[in-house]
Amino acid sequence: MPRTRRDVVKHSALAATALALPGGLARAASPPRKLNLLILGGTGFIGPHQVRYALERGHKVTLFNRGKSPHAWPGEVEELLGDRDTGDLKALEGRQWDACIDNPTTLPFWVRDAGRVLAGHVGQYLFVSTVSVYAAADKPADESAPLLAYAGADPMAEKSQGPHRELYGPLKAVSEQEARRQFGETRTTIIRPGLIAGPGDETDRFTYWPVRLARGGEVAAPGDGADPVQLIDARDLAEWIVRLAETRTAGVFNATGPARTLTMKGLLDETAKGVGAHPPLTWIPADFLGAHKVSAWSDMPVWVPSEGDSAGFARRSIERALAAGLTFRPLAATAADTLAWFRQQPADRQAALRAGLTPQREAELLAQWKTKS
Repeated sequence: MPRTRRDVVKHSALAATALALPGGLARAASPPRKLNLLILGGTGFIGPHQVRYALERGHKVTLFNRGKSPHAWPGEVEELLGDRDTGDLKALEGRQWDACIDNPTTLPFWVRDAGRVLAGHVGQYLFVSTVSVYAAADKPADESAPLLAYAGADPMAEKSQGPHRELYGPLKAVSEQEARRQFGETRTTIIRPGLIAGPGDETDRFTYWPVRLARGGEVAAPGDGADPVQLIDARDLAEWIVRLAETRTAGVFNATGPARTLTMKGLLDETAKGVGAHPPLTWIPADFLGAHKVSAWSDMPVWVPSEGDSAGFARRSIERALAAGLTFRPLAATAADTLAWFRQQPADRQAALRAGLTPQREAELLAQWKTKS
């Protein structure tokens, strides 16, 4: 069947063997029902993991996207083509699905337009939001914490965040509101992930640490190791979202991990275990890092100081998600799989990590700290 702007049906042979869950996880119980599942996007970071897991569990999968990132799926996947930027959603008209997972949306008009076409035609709408919707991070909090307010004139007129990344959280918050308005409280599921890690991450916000520890040599580490951190493997997140659709679970959920408190030291210890390397760590206090223009989160990925305005940043409650069946593979498995994926990337991609310190800057920082000490 030829590709058109309307729709494409892509067929590929079913894998000869069942898909294996990495990380030693037990296979989840059989789904309570087989779904006719629509995924908006599906070719980014978490989408491919959702598709593979949904196929493994016997669901019928339809993707809607611009068709610019083709994948070879281990089963039959229907692909509908359109463009949410231009409002081209014709391929979705007149269809019925049990559930719709909306992965890539950051702009409220995308939710509005999807609702105009899909409301009444999907049983459940699952919107992937972010913990960045919260107005403050100065103390531990659950899903009832206040959200950021959008300060512009008309959020539906925002067609791009452009350079204004400060709009990300407020626009996600408005998108959540629009999701409930379009699909109703009882048919809407809001998922608020924290930092997403694992194979396929193009930001390197976690990848830096497996790569850095595997390289060996003295490692500059942030703080004193006691600061809490939170993150979630993209596969754990993706698979749980599919299971929420299977059980038609509505509500709002923080989606980060792990299940128990994880410190920065624990993260580096488990990451080192996963990549089979244990280089010496030199812990450098947060005030020294700040004075030398080493930024939390970007230069020192995953980590932020657990004090002041960021005291609760990595202490978001996930009790609701745990009660709704969120599970986690071992962090060491995430680290090992992430490093293996990264080493399969082109040489130029491997040569320039998109987060963390360059080797030169790290060496300078270590020298500065030793001089200070």
